[in-house]
Amino acid sequence: MQIKLHQRGSLAWIVSVVALAVAGCASIGSATPEAKVQQRAEAFWKARLQGQPEQAYALLSPAYRKVRTLEQYKAQYGAATAVKAASVVSVTCEVEKCTTRIKIEATPALMGVSVGTIATGLDETWLLEDGQWWRFQSL
Repeated sequence: MQIKLHQRGSLAWIVSVVALAVAGCASIGSATPEAKVQQRAEAFWKARLQGQPEQAYALLSPAYRKVRTLEQYKAQYGAATAVKAASVVSVTCEVEKCTTRIKIEATPALMGVSVGTIATGLDETWLLEDGQWWRFQSL
């Protein structure tokens, strides 16, 4: 059986795509804990800022989600301040625990007073459980 030239080209293309996919999966699996936590922390804050509490809630630890419902979570962080922006400044990890430093820009809700947007920092804890990083949320 002889492979024609255009079939060889297609076969080479398929082999290249598969090789790239395997390499991509390997690099995702080998990402550092800091990189994994940074990605999940950014996803958490993106969900919060875009008014998607379901997606933020899904990144909270399984222990928290066992004792608090989505509705309870929504009520917990309330509307006392309006977060305008959030960014991950740093991530420091130990074996099963990472701490992220988040820069928050918010507009405080003060009756009759406009103070504009203020910037502050927030430390978060992320815990490794069953091979996945989860944001620790106090009860």
